[in-house]
Amino acid sequence: MEKTLKIASRKAVEKLKPYSPGKPIWEVQRELGISHVIKLASNENPLGPSPKAVEAISSSLGELHRYPDAQAYTLKQALADAYRFAPEEIIVGNGADELITLISETFLEAGDEIIVPSPSFSEYEFGADLMGAVTVPVPLGDGYGYSVEALLAAVTPKTKAVYICSPNNPTGTYMTKSQLQKLLEALPEHILVIFDSAYTHFVTEEDYTDGFEFIRQGYPVIVLQTFSKIYGLAGIRVGFAIGKSSLIDHILRVKEPFNVNSLAQTAAVVALSDTEHVERSRSVNAAGREQLYEGLHKLHLQYTKSMANFVLIHLGQDAKAVYDGLMAKGIIVRYAGIWGMPEYIRVSVGNNGENEAFLKALEELLA
Repeated sequence: MEKTLKIASRKAVEKLKPYSPGKPIWEVQRELGISHVIKLASNENPLGPSPKAVEAISSSLGELHRYPDAQAYTLKQALADAYRFAPEEIIVGNGADELITLISETFLEAGDEIIVPSPSFSEYEFGADLMGAVTVPVPLGDGYGYSVEALLAAVTPKTKAVYICSPNNPTGTYMTKSQLQKLLEALPEHILVIFDSAYTHFVTEEDYTDGFEFIRQGYPVIVLQTFSKIYGLAGIRVGFAIGKSSLIDHILRVKEPFNVNSLAQTAAVVALSDTEHVERSRSVNAAGREQLYEGLHKLHLQYTKSMANFVLIHLGQDAKAVYDGLMAKGIIVRYAGIWGMPEYIRVSVGNNGENEAFLKALEELLA
């Protein structure tokens, strides 16, 4: 008879919900027995990684027997030069996901509260749950816009942090510079603001801010960014956070020593300087968004105008059936039910051919 284990996990662990990523291409190929699959589910760069970064990785393979630089010195210096901060104001992580967890481990106690606009990126809540803290969701306003007043109304004596994702995932909407200024001026000084601008490179509106200027002004802000989107390095996981050195120093105390592998560090340094790839990616995304808007308009579908590399589409009660139908045709998107939006899907902006294939398949399903 098999013995029953009686080892109990922490109570906070019982609340944790594993992250649900978009289905990978290989899984859909295996499940449906089809060879041609288009993935428009995870907001990846349709152009692929920076060619210069790929070359740098190839040149570094012979050093894989060495441990990576635990301090990511070269990458931090490159980021410091690019964004005009000191290296001690920067921390590099195994994707922005790890940095969210590290921030939670550093600043949250059991019973603390974090304010998170809803719907938004689920990892903010995951970090709070991990530490036994409480997530206070604040619904986005009309058109999924931000309401500073609603965020401030949610503040209590237990509030420890406020998360702002701008552009927001999954809506593509953003917080304007003036809104962020208003929020920071009104919040109590002991509340940390984590400003996740992972999709900042795709923004084309002039009243947007990436958040960095408010760090320079002395506000308690940590800005998160990633190499997974515009730089096309999602597969090797590297992100970074910037904030005042007193904040970063505390986060470094809970960081694992070799959290970012050597290939990721090497690729990120080179990708950061590959302005040609960045500009091309930005251009392809802007054109792709307009292509999707035009196609959705012809299909008489409502969508949320996006400043990111994805579009949120309203399909009504048939959204799940359309999602499944697209999957059967070999086109992977995200069903927004995971964000409590059962009438929506989110589609990543692909290249011209991928967008066209998605719109054609959508039209066939709706017909």
